[in-house]
Amino acid sequence: MNITKFPENLQFDIGDSIDIWIKAYSREHREVFMGIKSVVIGAIQGINWVLSVIPWWLMIILVMGLGFYVSKKKRVALLYGSMLFFVGASGLWALMLETLSIVIASVLLSLVIGFPLGILIAMSKRAESVIRPILDLMQTMPSFVYLVPAVMLFSIGKTPALMATTIYAVVPMIRMTSHGITHVDKEVVEAAKSFGSTMMQTLIKVQIPQAKSTIMTGVNQTIMMAMSMVVTCALIGANGLGMEILLATNRTEMGKALMPGISIVIVAIILDRLTQGFVKESGAEIQ
Repeated sequence: MNITKFPENLQFDIGDSIDIWIKAYSREHREVFMGIKSVVIGAIQGINWVLSVIPWWLMIILVMGLGFYVSKKKRVALLYGSMLFFVGASGLWALMLETLSIVIASVLLSLVIGFPLGILIAMSKRAESVIRPILDLMQTMPSFVYLVPAVMLFSIGKTPALMATTIYAVVPMIRMTSHGITHVDKEVVEAAKSFGSTMMQTLIKVQIPQAKSTIMTGVNQTIMMAMSMVVTCALIGANGLGMEILLATNRTEMGKALMPGISIVIVAIILDRLTQGFVKESGAEIQ
């Protein structure tokens, strides 16, 4: 008996049991998952269509306009426009739109899920005690782990990519919404209640507006996490800039991986700076 090794009779493996259960569940509810898949693909294709019908020059002008609005600096607007022009000049405009389609869809889904859950955690101690450990698990779990169950349920493609990206990106939205509402000045809340406001009126008219800046920070973090995860989702068949990097990596073609890599950085920087600008605008409004 080797006392330095963990005893084999005390070891267990539940991985196979989990896999068997997930596969059986997927087969039994195949029609439901196929319906979800059709809706998801339709939504992503719809977003991609909207982005595609916008002329490239108009898209650049819109981004420059938003850049000037949030920064009040012409050189920043010109920089954003030049960066987007570089993506198009590299022949990656269509792939960028595909990546953005999945990012936008996952962020919208994260907002729909995360915003009410954040409010629920802020308003209910019991809900907080249940949901927070789950959020801790989701935030510490390696991102690649989310890909496996998504593929087992929806096969490869855009649907599991959206699901995995949403699971990965929804956490900051929930946390920041809860944090913002919880840390609203208690005197302001008490004043609203003293004037006869109900709990719902206080939430909608006082707490959410006061927490707007923090909530917008959560939106910013959600967008950034979705952007990083959607590149990883190329491993499960999500087309876009991430797929170009994956293919180039498999072929050990550094030059072909460089341009889509730079393009991803460009898109991430623009999204980050624009949303941070709106966070500052929100903060200015409530002061």
